[in-house]
Amino acid sequence: MKVAIIRHSKVDFVWSKRCTSKEFDSECDVYDSSPIKETVNIQLLSGYKRIYVSELSRSRETAERLYPNGEYTKSGFINEVPLRSSFDTKICVPLWLWNISGRLQWLINSKRQPEGRKQTIERARRFVEMICRDNEDCAIITHGFFMHTLIKEMRKAGFRTNNQSVKYKNGDCVIAEKGGCCG
Repeated sequence: MKVAIIRHSKVDFVWSKRCTSKEFDSECDVYDSSPIKETVNIQLLSGYKRIYVSELSRSRETAERLYPNGEYTKSGFINEVPLRSSFDTKICVPLWLWNISGRLQWLINSKRQPEGRKQTIERARRFVEMICRDNEDCAIITHGFFMHTLIKEMRKAGFRTNNQSVKYKNGDCVIAEKGGCCG
């Protein structure tokens, strides 16, 4: 079984460098509904019968550009890990602080974040179980932060991957392979 795991194309959105908690939450929502602005040409995608996309538009738009006549299977299991402000403030805080503090809260399963690490792991595990049941080559167009958890769960299920990154760039593709049927 061969699986191509692809991070969606670049999104046509410019984040504010500094913002209040309410502004950050609003920008997260706008980002999630913004269109993509470019598509990286990925040659590795040919031959995949099933193409999974997340529920977020940037994933589907990437698939539509890569496979204009393709059929896509939408799955919330491969959505990006949602992010919200880590505390309430009317003071403008740097964007990097919002990102780091929100992801640290995710790591410790803080109720402040819409989803904690345990929930993300469970979501990824269930998706891996699903594709293993189907046992067919597929492409997955998903999101950068979520890719780390998905790839880790795939390795636990016996997949070998061709590369690993600290940060997946838009259009990056990881090939995961597993001989025979998933167990």
